[in-house]
Amino acid sequence: MKILMASDHAGFKLKKAVEKHLIEKGYEVVDLGCDSPERANYASYGLKLGKEMSEGAAPFGVLVCGSGIGISIAANRFKGVRAARVFDVEDAKLTRQHNDANVISLGERMIDEALAIEMVDAFLAEPFEGGRHQERVETLDKCCK
Repeated sequence: MKILMASDHAGFKLKKAVEKHLIEKGYEVVDLGCDSPERANYASYGLKLGKEMSEGAAPFGVLVCGSGIGISIAANRFKGVRAARVFDVEDAKLTRQHNDANVISLGERMIDEALAIEMVDAFLAEPFEGGRHQERVETLDKCCK
């Protein structure tokens, strides 16, 4: 399965650690940048991943910035993108189950590498429940052009 990844400078180190883990697990990872820990604009990389996701480039994405907030806001500008910033494994599972999130957003300043990897693994393994949640997801998708 293909996974898109992007970060700004504040999320670069954690992005690379998660990327390495995903490749070792057999995922095809496409790193959309940034390419170094030098200063980079979170909005540019969140928008880049959001655009790619909205065009069907991959079923899932991983974003990382300092907090996980700004970069997820940028990605969520695109139809069909449901980026969720998570703090723990339960968040990662619930956002898949109830929100059909397709992008997980992490804050390098907020969590450590081991927890990030555990959350990404849980996120990718968890199915969307559908049912009563499907209508809610469809409502969100209707608002975007």
